[in-house]
Amino acid sequence: MVGALVGSSGAILSYIMCKAMNRSFVSVILGGFGGSTGPAMEVEGEQVAIDADGVAAALEEADSVVIIPGYGMAVAQAQSNVAELTRRLRAKGKNVRFAIHPVAGRLPGHMNVLLAEAKVPYDIVLEMDEINDDFPQTDVAIVIGSNDIVNPAAQEDPNSPIAGMPVLECWKAKQVFVSKRGQGTGYSGIENPLFFKDNTRMFYGDAKQSLSTLLNIIE
Repeated sequence: MVGALVGSSGAILSYIMCKAMNRSFVSVILGGFGGSTGPAMEVEGEQVAIDADGVAAALEEADSVVIIPGYGMAVAQAQSNVAELTRRLRAKGKNVRFAIHPVAGRLPGHMNVLLAEAKVPYDIVLEMDEINDDFPQTDVAIVIGSNDIVNPAAQEDPNSPIAGMPVLECWKAKQVFVSKRGQGTGYSGIENPLFFKDNTRMFYGDAKQSLSTLLNIIE
């Protein structure tokens, strides 16, 4: 009975994640993540870095902010700093919300649990379908430890292994800041054109330490 419960639970979670990636369960089990037939588009340009002072200045000017957490936030255990940044920005009268992708993290609901533990108000934590249309009206989008779930190649490159996968369209915001350890690719090993866009700046470093430095500036 226990084995049957564990097996059925795993199958249900796998189905949820396959649906969120727009992939059939069978194709993922038998054929891997993608199903492209040609070479992926080349990414041109360079990643432009920004420091904590630059991020803080942009946040001071912003009225609306959307934060996109991912597995990197969990690894860095940065959720408490994220919650504190949220509290301070909201105290300044800014509209701060979270955008949650169904497969962010290692299990569905992973990010929701971490944010709840950090006491982020549940009513500002929104699912992808609830917030995706709001990015064009967003002043600043902050990506914390996410990669594949914010990759525009899913929409722009039909030969990308993640082509057709629903993603958070954060590149439509006026400014995008990406908190990331380095220039490596994410879980799928796919380059992300978001990091090279003109309105994106890379906030390099461990997420917890980077946000701690930012909190020293934003009071």
